[in-house]
Amino acid sequence: MQSSIDTNREHDQAEIRLMGLILTQAVSIGIAVGVFDASLWIDLDNPTTNGVTYAMAAFAVQGLAYYLFKMFFQQGMDERARMASQERERRTRYRSMEFTFDRRRQDMEMRMQEAQLEAELKWMEENPGKTPPWVEARMYSDTVSTADFMPEVNKYVNPLSLGVDFSEEHKERSDRVRGPDGKFKKKKE
Repeated sequence: MQSSIDTNREHDQAEIRLMGLILTQAVSIGIAVGVFDASLWIDLDNPTTNGVTYAMAAFAVQGLAYYLFKMFFQQGMDERARMASQERERRTRYRSMEFTFDRRRQDMEMRMQEAQLEAELKWMEENPGKTPPWVEARMYSDTVSTADFMPEVNKYVNPLSLGVDFSEEHKERSDRVRGPDGKFKKKKE
C-alpha cells in the first residue's frame, strides 16, 4: 500500500512540475510578445532573426526564473510537503492507536460483564430460592444497579480428592525410605 501512495505522490509531483513549465513558457512568450510589440528591444526587418533573438531571450528569462524558483521556493515547498506528510502519518498512527485502545477497552468491559454474570449465576446456584441482593436493592432503592453487585466468593474451597494425599500425617504404605532427591533408597541386605 505504501508503494502505491509513493507512486501517486510522484505522479502528482510530475504533474505539478509540468504545469509549472507550461506556465513559465506562457509567461515568457507573453513577455517576449509584449516587448516586441512595444518595440522596446531589437526590432529587425528580418522575422527569422527576430524570432531567434526573442526565443533566446525567452530561454534566458525562463532559465533565470527556474534558477530563482529552485533557489528560493523549492526547498521551502519540499520542507512543507514533508512536514504535512509526517503530520498525516502521525494522525493516522494516532487514529489507529485510538481504535486499538477502544477495542481493548470494549473487550475488557465485556470480560468484566461476563465475570459479573458468572458470579451472579454462581450465587443463584448456591442460594436457590432466595431473592438475589441486587434485585432487592433495585426494589428498595433507585441508585443501585446490577453493576454494583459483586457477590462474595468463598476464598477457601475444599479441593476434590483424587486419591492422592499430600498431608504429613499420611505415611507411605511401603517400608521403603526416600532419599533427599525423592528417589527410593536401595534396600540394605
